Amino acid sequence: MSEREIREMIAANLEAVRERIVRAAQGAGRDPAEITLVAVSKTVEPARILAAYELGQRVFGENRVEEAEEKLPQLAQTIAGRGGPAPEWHLIGHLQSRKSARALELFDLIHSVDSVHLAQRLSRQAGELGRVAPVLLELNVSGEESKYGFPASAAGHEAALLQAVAEIAALPGVRVRGLMTVAPLGEDPEQARPYFQRLRAWRDRLAREFPGCGWDQLSMGMSDDFEVAIAEGATMVRLGRAIFGPRPA
Repeated sequence: MSEREIREMIAANLEAVRERIVRAAQGAGRDPAEITLVAVSKTVEPARILAAYELGQRVFGENRVEEAEEKLPQLAQTIAGRGGPAPEWHLIGHLQSRKSARALELFDLIHSVDSVHLAQRLSRQAGELGRVAPVLLELNVSGEESKYGFPASAAGHEAALLQAVAEIAALPGVRVRGLMTVAPLGEDPEQARPYFQRLRAWRDRLAREFPGCGWDQLSMGMSDDFEVAIAEGATMVRLGRAIFGPRPA
Protein backbone atom coordinates (compact mmCIF):
# COMPACT_ATOMS: atom_id res chain seq x y z
CA MET A 1 0.00 0.00 0.00
CA SER A 2 1.15 3.53 -0.70
CA GLU A 3 1.59 6.07 2.10
CA ARG A 4 -1.60 7.80 1.01
CA GLU A 5 -3.56 4.54 0.99
CA ILE A 6 -2.27 3.65 4.46
CA ARG A 7 -3.30 7.03 5.82
CA GLU A 8 -6.75 6.75 4.24
CA MET A 9 -7.20 3.25 5.71
CA ILE A 10 -6.20 4.35 9.19
CA ALA A 11 -8.39 7.46 8.96
CA ALA A 12 -11.41 5.36 7.97
CA ASN A 13 -10.69 2.79 10.67
CA LEU A 14 -10.26 5.41 13.40
CA GLU A 15 -13.47 7.15 12.43
CA ALA A 16 -15.38 3.85 12.46
CA VAL A 17 -13.91 2.79 15.80
CA ARG A 18 -14.65 6.13 17.44
CA GLU A 19 -18.23 5.99 16.21
CA ARG A 20 -18.62 2.45 17.59
CA ILE A 21 -17.23 3.53 20.95
CA VAL A 22 -19.75 6.39 21.10
CA ARG A 23 -22.66 4.11 20.19
CA ALA A 24 -21.59 1.43 22.69
CA ALA A 25 -21.19 3.97 25.48
CA GLN A 26 -24.49 5.67 24.78
CA GLY A 27 -26.21 2.30 24.56
CA ALA A 28 -24.95 1.55 28.06
CA GLY A 29 -26.00 4.95 29.38
CA ARG A 30 -22.40 6.08 29.69
CA ASP A 31 -20.49 9.18 28.64
CA PRO A 32 -18.19 8.29 25.70
CA ALA A 33 -15.62 10.68 27.18
CA GLU A 34 -15.10 8.16 29.99
CA ILE A 35 -13.50 5.71 27.56
CA THR A 36 -9.88 5.93 26.43
CA LEU A 37 -8.97 4.36 23.10
CA VAL A 38 -5.55 2.73 23.35
CA ALA A 39 -4.20 2.16 19.84
CA VAL A 40 -2.16 -1.04 20.08
CA SER A 41 0.91 -0.43 17.97
CA LYS A 42 2.89 -3.61 18.54
CA THR A 43 4.63 -4.69 15.30
CA VAL A 44 3.26 -1.52 13.65
CA GLU A 45 5.91 0.52 11.87
CA PRO A 46 6.47 4.14 12.96
CA ALA A 47 4.95 5.58 9.77
CA ARG A 48 1.55 4.08 10.58
CA ILE A 49 1.77 5.20 14.18
CA LEU A 50 2.55 8.73 13.02
CA ALA A 51 -0.41 8.61 10.65
CA ALA A 52 -2.71 7.73 13.55
CA TYR A 53 -1.14 10.44 15.69
CA GLU A 54 -1.70 13.05 12.98
CA LEU A 55 -5.33 11.94 12.84
CA GLY A 56 -5.75 12.79 16.50
CA GLN A 57 -4.89 9.54 18.27
CA ARG A 58 -2.85 10.28 21.38
CA VAL A 59 -2.70 7.07 23.43
CA PHE A 60 -0.75 4.05 22.17
CA GLY A 61 -0.03 0.63 23.63
CA GLU A 62 3.04 -1.54 23.15
CA ASN A 63 3.52 -5.15 24.22
CA ARG A 64 7.28 -5.44 24.48
CA VAL A 65 9.90 -3.23 26.07
CA GLU A 66 12.45 -4.17 23.41
CA GLU A 67 10.25 -3.04 20.54
CA ALA A 68 9.35 0.17 22.35
CA GLU A 69 13.04 0.94 22.86
CA GLU A 70 13.48 0.90 19.09
CA LYS A 71 10.42 2.92 18.12
CA LEU A 72 9.61 5.40 20.86
CA PRO A 73 12.75 7.59 20.71
CA GLN A 74 12.41 7.92 16.93
CA LEU A 75 8.74 8.80 17.21
CA ALA A 76 9.36 11.26 20.04
CA GLN A 77 11.97 13.07 18.00
CA THR A 78 9.74 13.27 14.92
CA ILE A 79 6.71 14.48 16.86
CA ALA A 80 8.72 17.05 18.81
CA GLY A 81 10.21 18.30 15.55
CA ARG A 82 6.70 18.93 14.27
CA GLY A 83 5.76 20.80 17.43
CA GLY A 84 3.11 18.33 18.51
CA PRO A 85 2.22 17.25 22.06
CA ALA A 86 3.83 14.04 23.25
CA PRO A 87 1.68 10.93 22.90
CA GLU A 88 0.91 8.78 25.92
CA TRP A 89 2.50 5.33 25.92
CA HIS A 90 1.06 2.34 27.77
CA LEU A 91 2.71 -1.04 28.30
CA ILE A 92 -0.03 -3.61 27.83
CA GLY A 93 2.02 -6.79 27.47
CA HIS A 94 3.69 -9.00 30.05
CA LEU A 95 6.56 -7.26 31.83
CA GLN A 96 9.57 -9.25 32.96
CA SER A 97 11.00 -8.03 36.25
CA ARG A 98 14.46 -7.52 34.77
CA LYS A 99 13.02 -5.01 32.29
CA SER A 100 10.95 -3.06 34.79
CA ALA A 101 13.40 -0.16 35.17
CA ARG A 102 13.44 0.49 31.44
CA ALA A 103 9.65 0.19 31.31
CA LEU A 104 9.36 2.98 33.87
CA GLU A 105 11.48 5.21 31.66
CA LEU A 106 9.47 4.48 28.50
CA PHE A 107 5.84 4.20 29.58
CA ASP A 108 3.29 6.47 31.21
CA LEU A 109 1.13 3.59 32.46
CA ILE A 110 1.82 -0.11 32.96
CA HIS A 111 -1.31 -2.25 32.54
CA SER A 112 0.26 -5.60 33.35
CA VAL A 113 1.48 -5.78 36.95
CA ASP A 114 0.85 -9.45 37.68
CA SER A 115 2.89 -10.24 40.80
CA VAL A 116 3.88 -8.73 44.12
CA HIS A 117 7.52 -9.24 43.15
CA LEU A 118 7.11 -7.09 40.03
CA ALA A 119 5.29 -4.39 42.00
CA GLN A 120 8.10 -4.36 44.57
CA ARG A 121 10.73 -3.87 41.87
CA LEU A 122 8.71 -1.08 40.29
CA SER A 123 8.30 0.55 43.70
CA ARG A 124 12.02 0.49 44.40
CA GLN A 125 12.99 1.69 40.93
CA ALA A 126 10.36 4.42 40.88
CA GLY A 127 11.76 5.67 44.17
CA GLU A 128 15.23 5.80 42.66
CA LEU A 129 13.83 7.87 39.79
CA GLY A 130 12.01 10.17 42.21
CA ARG A 131 8.58 9.43 40.78
CA VAL A 132 5.42 7.48 41.38
CA ALA A 133 4.52 4.79 38.84
CA PRO A 134 0.82 4.48 37.91
CA VAL A 135 -0.09 0.84 37.30
CA LEU A 136 -2.98 -1.49 36.67
CA LEU A 137 -3.14 -4.94 38.23
CA GLU A 138 -3.64 -7.71 35.68
CA LEU A 139 -6.12 -10.38 36.76
CA ASN A 140 -6.59 -13.76 35.10
CA VAL A 141 -10.36 -14.05 35.41
CA SER A 142 -10.70 -16.89 32.89
CA GLY A 143 -8.43 -19.46 34.51
CA GLU A 144 -6.60 -20.08 31.24
CA GLU A 145 -3.08 -21.32 31.90
CA SER A 146 -1.80 -19.37 28.88
CA LYS A 147 -2.87 -16.07 30.44
CA TYR A 148 -0.80 -13.92 32.76
CA GLY A 149 -2.26 -12.20 35.79
CA PHE A 150 -3.16 -12.81 39.41
CA PRO A 151 -5.44 -15.87 39.57
CA ALA A 152 -8.97 -14.53 39.98
CA SER A 153 -11.26 -17.03 38.28
CA ALA A 154 -12.60 -18.88 41.32
CA ALA A 155 -13.66 -18.30 44.91
CA GLY A 156 -10.57 -20.15 46.08
CA HIS A 157 -8.38 -17.35 44.75
CA GLU A 158 -9.93 -14.68 46.94
CA ALA A 159 -7.64 -14.82 49.97
CA ALA A 160 -4.42 -14.86 47.98
CA LEU A 161 -5.53 -12.00 45.75
CA LEU A 162 -6.60 -9.83 48.67
CA GLN A 163 -3.27 -10.47 50.38
CA ALA A 164 -1.35 -9.58 47.22
CA VAL A 165 -3.29 -6.36 46.73
CA ALA A 166 -2.76 -5.43 50.37
CA GLU A 167 1.01 -5.78 49.92
CA ILE A 168 1.02 -3.75 46.70
CA ALA A 169 -1.23 -1.05 48.14
CA ALA A 170 1.32 -0.50 50.92
CA LEU A 171 4.25 0.04 48.55
CA PRO A 172 5.66 3.53 48.07
CA GLY A 173 6.31 4.66 44.53
CA VAL A 174 3.44 2.66 43.00
CA ARG A 175 -0.06 4.02 42.49
CA VAL A 176 -2.73 1.46 41.65
CA ARG A 177 -5.28 2.94 39.25
CA GLY A 178 -7.39 -0.11 38.43
CA LEU A 179 -7.45 -3.51 36.79
CA MET A 180 -6.75 -5.12 33.44
CA THR A 181 -7.65 -8.46 31.89
CA VAL A 182 -7.47 -10.31 28.59
CA ALA A 183 -10.63 -12.27 27.85
CA PRO A 184 -10.48 -15.62 26.02
CA LEU A 185 -10.86 -15.48 22.26
CA GLY A 186 -14.26 -16.51 21.00
CA GLU A 187 -16.27 -16.45 17.80
CA ASP A 188 -19.03 -14.44 19.47
CA PRO A 189 -18.14 -11.24 21.39
CA GLU A 190 -20.86 -12.13 23.89
CA GLN A 191 -18.69 -15.01 25.07
CA ALA A 192 -16.38 -12.44 26.66
CA ARG A 193 -19.12 -10.78 28.72
CA PRO A 194 -18.84 -13.01 31.83
CA TYR A 195 -15.12 -12.29 32.09
CA PHE A 196 -15.65 -8.54 31.83
CA GLN A 197 -18.36 -8.79 34.46
CA ARG A 198 -15.99 -10.72 36.71
CA LEU A 199 -13.29 -8.06 36.38
CA ARG A 200 -15.75 -5.30 37.18
CA ALA A 201 -16.96 -7.24 40.24
CA TRP A 202 -13.39 -7.61 41.42
CA ARG A 203 -12.80 -3.89 40.92
CA ASP A 204 -15.85 -3.08 43.02
CA ARG A 205 -14.74 -5.48 45.75
CA LEU A 206 -11.17 -4.16 45.82
CA ALA A 207 -12.40 -0.57 45.89
CA ARG A 208 -14.29 -1.38 49.09
CA GLU A 209 -11.38 -3.27 50.64
CA PHE A 210 -8.66 -0.77 49.67
CA PRO A 211 -10.22 2.68 49.36
CA GLY A 212 -6.80 4.32 49.50
CA CYS A 213 -6.01 3.08 46.00
CA GLY A 214 -7.49 4.44 42.80
CA TRP A 215 -9.87 2.02 41.10
CA ASP A 216 -11.17 4.25 38.34
CA GLN A 217 -9.70 2.29 35.42
CA LEU A 218 -10.85 -0.98 33.85
CA SER A 219 -8.68 -1.95 30.89
CA MET A 220 -10.58 -4.62 29.00
CA GLY A 221 -11.81 -5.24 25.48
CA MET A 222 -9.96 -5.60 22.22
CA SER A 223 -10.82 -5.37 18.52
CA ASP A 224 -13.35 -8.22 18.54
CA ASP A 225 -15.17 -7.55 21.80
CA PHE A 226 -14.63 -3.93 22.89
CA GLU A 227 -18.30 -2.96 22.59
CA VAL A 228 -19.28 -5.66 25.08
CA ALA A 229 -16.44 -4.49 27.34
CA ILE A 230 -17.76 -0.92 27.23
CA ALA A 231 -21.23 -2.15 28.15
CA GLU A 232 -19.67 -3.84 31.18
CA GLY A 233 -17.73 -0.79 32.35
CA ALA A 234 -14.43 -0.64 30.44
CA THR A 235 -12.68 2.71 30.69
CA MET A 236 -9.81 1.68 28.39
CA VAL A 237 -10.17 -0.46 25.28
CA ARG A 238 -7.08 -1.79 23.52
CA LEU A 239 -7.49 -1.90 19.74
CA GLY A 240 -4.83 -2.75 17.20
CA ARG A 241 -6.14 -4.58 14.15
CA ALA A 242 -9.31 -2.47 14.08
CA ILE A 243 -7.14 0.62 13.60
CA PHE A 244 -3.96 -0.44 11.82
CA GLY A 245 -5.29 -3.39 9.85
CA PRO A 246 -3.93 -6.96 9.90
CA ARG A 247 -0.44 -7.29 11.33
CA PRO A 248 2.35 -8.76 9.22
CA ALA A 249 2.91 -12.46 9.68
